[in-house]
Parts: sequence; C-alpha cells; structure tokens
Amino acid sequence: MDLIPSFSVDHTRIVPGIFISRVDVVGDQKVTTYDVRVRRPNIEPVIDVAAMHSLEHLIATYLRNDPEWKEEVIYWGPMGCLTGFYLILKGNRPPQEIYDLLVNAFKSVDSAETVPGATAENCGYYLMHNLAMAKWYAAKFVRYLTENKGKTEIFEYPRAERLVTDDGREFYDS
Repeated sequence: MDLIPSFSVDHTRIVPGIFISRVDVVGDQKVTTYDVRVRRPNIEPVIDVAAMHSLEHLIATYLRNDPEWKEEVIYWGPMGCLTGFYLILKGNRPPQEIYDLLVNAFKSVDSAETVPGATAENCGYYLMHNLAMAKWYAAKFVRYLTENKGKTEIFEYPRAERLVTDDGREFYDS
C-alpha cells in the first residue's frame, strides 16, 4: 500500500509555516491543499481543542468573506493532529502567494468579540470554544510568520525519503 503524500513529510523537521500538501485535478481545474502548520509537531504542545474549534470558525468566516479570495476557497479545517489546518483553494499558487491572506486572516482573530456560528443551531458542539486562547494562538502565529517571512523553511516541506533496500524492504530516512 502506498503511503499518502502527507505522511512522507518529515514531521521531525517541519516548522510552522504554509506548505503545499498536494495538488489535485478536479474536472479541468487544479485544486491545491495547503498545510497551514501553526505548531511544531511532536515538539510543541498541540493547539487546545476549544481554541482550535474557535480558530476554525473565525478563519473560515474570514476566508469566505474576503472579497479577493472568497470564490477560490473550497475548505478550511483542522488537522487531526491539532498542529494546524488545511486550506483548499482553487488553482495552484505557491505558498508565498497566499502568505498575506493567511497573515491577515490570523490577524483578524484579534478583533473578534464573538465566535461566529457558535450556537446550538449552527455548530455541532457550540459549547467547545475558547476565543481568548484562539486569539493567543493566532497572535503567536502572526508574529512567527512575520519574523520568518524571508525563510524558505516556512514555505517548503522537509521531505522524508523512501528508500528501498536491495532485498525490497522499504523505510524512510530524513
């Protein structure tokens, strides 16, 4: 069985940033999945679940209302490992081209007074939100992205290589 592409990323070396996870063709349209990594896997504690839920609502709302980008947004949602989010956009742009969009989206969290859609009618678990912690994570991520804007490691995945021995055994090495 083939290992899916996101498992070929060296998670011992990845840093927070914006990466292309995969590019698919749907019909005649390219669709790109971006890995928006907020925390360093297996090093930093994961994002608090309630804060992650609030960030999902806040940033999804921002992205789907941004006049320049709203028609391009297909999906925004959390990673199962709670270290970041996936953003799926129409087209195929390098991560540097969506840098400003994501910085502005995370900056917008600071001015939020409530979490949009955090009601029993609009949300599957409306009691699980933490706006204060969402603001903390968002501000920390904005600072990090701003301080590291010129560094390639926030835009390029460290890949794990799949090596095959002479006798056919497969293993990964970074």
